[in-house]
Amino acid sequence: MSIVLVGVNHKSAPIEVRERLAFTDEACSTGLRTLVDGEIVREGLIVSTCNRVEVLVETGRLADTTDRITQFLSRSDYLPRAFFETHLYQHTDHEAVRHLFRVTSSLDSMVVGEPQVLGQVRRAYSMALEAGTAGRILNRLVHHAFRVAKRVRSETGIGANAVSISYMAVELGKKIFNSLAGRTALLVGAGEMAELSARHLVNAGVSRVLLANRTEAPAERLARELGGEAVKFDLLPSHLVEADIVICSTAADHYVITEQMARQALSKRRNRPSFFIDISVPRNIDPAVGKIPNVFVFDIDDLESVISSNIREREREAERAELIVESEIMQFQQALRVLDIGPTIGALRNKLHDIARLEMARQRNRLGPLTAEQEKAVEALLVSTVNKISHPLLSHMRRSSDASDAETIQAWRDIFGLEE
Repeated sequence: MSIVLVGVNHKSAPIEVRERLAFTDEACSTGLRTLVDGEIVREGLIVSTCNRVEVLVETGRLADTTDRITQFLSRSDYLPRAFFETHLYQHTDHEAVRHLFRVTSSLDSMVVGEPQVLGQVRRAYSMALEAGTAGRILNRLVHHAFRVAKRVRSETGIGANAVSISYMAVELGKKIFNSLAGRTALLVGAGEMAELSARHLVNAGVSRVLLANRTEAPAERLARELGGEAVKFDLLPSHLVEADIVICSTAADHYVITEQMARQALSKRRNRPSFFIDISVPRNIDPAVGKIPNVFVFDIDDLESVISSNIREREREAERAELIVESEIMQFQQALRVLDIGPTIGALRNKLHDIARLEMARQRNRLGPLTAEQEKAVEALLVSTVNKISHPLLSHMRRSSDASDAETIQAWRDIFGLEE
C-alpha cells in the first residue's frame, strides 16, 4: 500500500497549463470512476482549483501509478502529455501526506493562511465520496488533514491578519466602528476590487450597501447579486451623508471625493464618524479629507504597509504551523501502521487455525467415535490452544508495528507465507 500525489500548482505551472488541466465538477466525478480501476489505483480524489490540480490516490502497484495518473491527466489528444508533464510534481507516502496537510492548512497557498482552500479540499473529498472512490485509506487521511487544518487555525495566528487590499479595508472598518452591524457602506466604482470589498462587507454584517458607478449597469448587476442598492453617481455628495464607510475604487484620474464634499457630508451627519478607504491608483479621494475631525482616510499605501506587516506575521505563524504538520504526520503514520497491521494479523491467525483444523482432520480417526458434545469440546480445545500459542506472536507483531519495524513484520509474513 502506498499513497501517491501527482499535480501542478501556481508555483510549478503557469495559468495556461493549469486551466487546461482543470476539472469541472462533472468531469471530476466521471474522471474519478475512470481513474480508480481497483488494480493500480484503488482509491482516489481530485483537487481542482484556479491555483492547483492534484490527484491523490492509494495504490498497491507503486511503480505503475505515476504513469497511470499522467495518462489520466492527459485525457485525450487535446491535451498531450508533453504540454504539461514537465510541470508535474510527485509525492509518495510520507511526502504525499505532508503535502496534503500543508495544502489543507493553507501553508502551500498563494496567500498563506487563506481560508478558502480548506473548503476546496472538502469539496474534492465530497465528490470522491459521491463517486465511491474514497475508501479506508483516503477517508482516514483526509479526515486527519481536516484535523491538522483545525489545529493550525486554532493554535496559530496564521489567519488572523488580513493580507488582501479589499479584506484589509473591511477589517480596518471593523476596528474603527467595533462592529459593522447597522452600518451603511458606499462603494464608489464597480470593478473587481470594489466587488471583493462589497462581498467582505456583506460577510462582515453591514446592514446596507450602496453602489455608485459612472456606468450604471455594473453597479446594478452587483447590487442584485449582493442584495445592495445601486445609486446615481451624480448624486454622490448626498449619498456620502448616508455612508459610515466609503470605499472608492475607480479609474478616474482626478479626485472623485473632495474635501468640500466630505465636510458638507460630515455636517449633515452631525459629526458622526466617517471612514474613507481609497484603493484607487491614482487616488480618488483628496488627502485633505483625512485632516477633517471625525473622518478617517486610508489610501492604498497605508493598506499595503499594514498588509506587509501582516504577511511577515503570517510567515512567523507559518513556522509554528509547520511544526504542527510534522507532529501530525507522525501520528497519521502511526495510525496507518495500526490500520495496515490488521490484515497481517488476521491472515496469520486464520493460517494457524487452518493448520490446526487440517491436522485435526488428519488425526480424527484415532479418536474413535465421539458424541456431538465431545466433538464441540475437542473443537473448543483446539481453538483455545491455538489462541494461547499465537497470542505472544501476535503481540510481538503489534509491538513491531508500533516501533515502525517493517522488516520484522515482513519477516513474519515471509516465514508463514502470508498473502493479505
